[in-house]
Amino acid sequence: MEENNNQNSRRKFIEQTALVSVGLMLLNPLDILAQNVVNSNKIKSKKMSTNIPKISDFPIGEENTAFAKYFIGKSYLAQLTNNKDLSIPLSNVTFEPGCRNNWHTHTGGQLLIVVGGEGLYQERGKPARRLKAGDIVEIAPNVEHWHGATAESWFSHLATNGNPQTNQNTWLEAVSDEEFNEANKK
Repeated sequence: MEENNNQNSRRKFIEQTALVSVGLMLLNPLDILAQNVVNSNKIKSKKMSTNIPKISDFPIGEENTAFAKYFIGKSYLAQLTNNKDLSIPLSNVTFEPGCRNNWHTHTGGQLLIVVGGEGLYQERGKPARRLKAGDIVEIAPNVEHWHGATAESWFSHLATNGNPQTNQNTWLEAVSDEEFNEANKK
């Protein structure tokens, strides 16, 4: 009888061990998958935070590929307003160090509000102006100008155009390296 009890106990132990082992084998791939997702998200988050520093409380948006031909360097665009009835388009534009847009004009003018980093603004024939968070740039209609980051800093500004229904941009030549380097000296 005692031998039967020992065999039953041993059998129970083996069955329980086998069940636990099977359970671990089934759970392990799910654990590995979950851990891979967590690690992947950490890597994506790490890449984004090391590539584009947080310099303002506004979203950075996506790489500005639609207007890339009018920029030297990479810029990012986040449309902040979507209500067409409001007629006040507002975007956050973020420039990597050294990025600037071409000389251009707006038929309805433009308003820039600097929200992060350090940038430059220049009107044709005038000295460049260094920009920092809190600065506001009022650009009159049809004034040839450019704006962008300094050579060493990321830069972000909010932008809106006057008379958005009729405002048109005219894109001109790229800001030369000589013009950009001169603007950075000031």
